[in-house]
Amino acid sequence: KNDGNNALHGGIKGFDKHIWDAEIVDNILHLSRTSPAMEENYPGKLKIDIFIQLTKKNELEIKYNATTDEPTHINLTNHTYFNLKGAGNILDHEIQINADYYTVVDNEAIPTGESRHVNDTVMDLRRPIKIRQNLNKVQGLGYDHNYCLTQAKEEVSFAARVIDPESGRILSCLTAQPGVQFYSGNFLNGITGKAGKEYKKHAGFCLETQHYPDSPNHSHFPTTQLKPGELYEHTCIYRFDQI
Repeated sequence: KNDGNNALHGGIKGFDKHIWDAEIVDNILHLSRTSPAMEENYPGKLKIDIFIQLTKKNELEIKYNATTDEPTHINLTNHTYFNLKGAGNILDHEIQINADYYTVVDNEAIPTGESRHVNDTVMDLRRPIKIRQNLNKVQGLGYDHNYCLTQAKEEVSFAARVIDPESGRILSCLTAQPGVQFYSGNFLNGITGKAGKEYKKHAGFCLETQHYPDSPNHSHFPTTQLKPGELYEHTCIYRFDQI
């Protein structure tokens, strides 16, 4: 537990806080790590490989593979913040997510187990709208919700798109994962980054492709359990275009 009663981003020392082995092969960055059994109380020795490359289609492609020697739960994702203007906030970015349902959360932002249709709600992002349009009407401090993607099963396909009308930049997100967590940077409250740059609330957004949060505690959610002999596979593509 590192967030009240909950484990957030892998626990006290999640995978983002470790130094990974790294090599570049044929212009592809290969990151690898072995998580020992019971690290952060997860059973099994988990071997993870991540392959990252920039493609000729102007894409950032991330591929994850993992195996285990004991049944365990795994739900890897990428938490990169994007700002298509390059500065300021993302409130006038226009977002679209290919999802008819989202997972309802409690006051700790943990899914209750209910998946609710977005129709006639402020959570409806099936058509592009400015992020600011309903930001103050959604539960919590802004968007930080899992959307249940509407797509062909196990095929990499369109999940979300964000457009910045000012710069004309477009970011499309593609995956075969069942969900995407849309986060509007609600807790960026004066974080200092590279070169002393200060990042304030809503300075960036995240599109985190993954299985639904808290899946181990909801048997009707797509399972996050990985068993010995199985291969965990996950592809996330961030494609960049111009209006």
